[in-house]
Amino acid sequence: MTYTTIKQAMQKGTGDVAIRGWVYRERGSNKIKFIVLRDSSNIIQCVLKKDNFNDNQWEQIDKLKVEASIELKGTIKKDERAPTGYEVEVKKFNVVGESDTYPITKDQSPEFLLDNRHLWIRSRKMVAVMKIRSAYGQAREEFFKKEGFYRFDTPVLQPNQSEGGSTVFEVKYYNQKTYLAQTWQLYGEAAIFALEKVYNTGPTFRAEKSKTNRHLSEFWMVETEVAWWGLKEITEFAKKELKYCIRKVAEECAEEFELLERNAKALIEMTKKEWPTIKYREALKILKEKNGMKVKFGKDLRTIEEETIMTHFDTPVVVTHYPQEIMAFYKPKDPEQPDEALCFDMLCPEIGLEIVGGSQRSLDIEEMSENLKRDGEKPEDYKFYFDLRRYGSVPHSGYGVGLERVLQWICKLDNIKDAIAFPRTMLRWKP
Repeated sequence: MTYTTIKQAMQKGTGDVAIRGWVYRERGSNKIKFIVLRDSSNIIQCVLKKDNFNDNQWEQIDKLKVEASIELKGTIKKDERAPTGYEVEVKKFNVVGESDTYPITKDQSPEFLLDNRHLWIRSRKMVAVMKIRSAYGQAREEFFKKEGFYRFDTPVLQPNQSEGGSTVFEVKYYNQKTYLAQTWQLYGEAAIFALEKVYNTGPTFRAEKSKTNRHLSEFWMVETEVAWWGLKEITEFAKKELKYCIRKVAEECAEEFELLERNAKALIEMTKKEWPTIKYREALKILKEKNGMKVKFGKDLRTIEEETIMTHFDTPVVVTHYPQEIMAFYKPKDPEQPDEALCFDMLCPEIGLEIVGGSQRSLDIEEMSENLKRDGEKPEDYKFYFDLRRYGSVPHSGYGVGLERVLQWICKLDNIKDAIAFPRTMLRWKP
């Protein structure tokens, strides 16, 4: 008999089945044992009766511990009392790999679970998140292919600091100084003069000294760069990407969202709504008039202010035209309002996270040089980047999506560390 997944066995519903996996739960007496078996597809209750096995076999069954790997053959039937509505009466079994006493029990501290992450990723919650993450990646690739984009891969080791020197990881590269990538953007901009529409997904590193539930030192960013587009086109495209991916994942992973106590249908309905765009100055007005919070123009929005703004919306919101003086060197001034930059952030509802950041890109070498000096960096270190403006430059724009932040939001996770299998933070670099 061919082995099937647990999900396939449940779809069959009746008759003989052969399944294999790991012991998720076990209980029973000296005459009957109940095992909840798990594989990558689902869990199912299995009953083993002593009368069906000889003494040696029953001794093996009696010694089974959580996470032992086993193969089972038996008869499946519906049973509403079982965890997933089906039960297998086992006739044959084989222990593939025994298990020591499993260290993870019901009530463990978050730190203990992080220390034992290599085991905790087997939990149903983590499996659900990892499946959603995988489905999101597949939806993303599908979206960009439909939109005529090319995937463009770039180095993780980079000679420039890109987003600012205070948050970089410096790496000794033979006898040279390099940095772990803060962004793919500078290389993505080089690519648009050849491929016009490019994207990339890869690890990004920020040495931020933050211990919050929304920061990682290593995270994955989905970055996009497009020739000929301005701020309006790129913001609308960012909305389109997020809507497509969220809708696709919610449709395909309804069971996983249910396990995480997230309403997949509500996510789908949200993607059908209009996602508003407001300016930074409008955001300050909302904070002042509706919440009595005064934020001076020129200040970046803090977490509390982003969260407060989003209490007034039930969909993501794009905030544009932040103060130019606090923006990265490559974000240009708005010619109609020089104290504002042609840039945007996308904030999500419920938890107020910034999930997307982007801008039109500056074409003015002199302006960018002054911005770099303002930030304490050397313009000469960006020669290759400035060269892009010297040889047939065109208007272009781009953005980056923080994958783990999107997952934290749509999966209703309390901590961003649960949006990635092996998180890296200020205080955690293993396992």
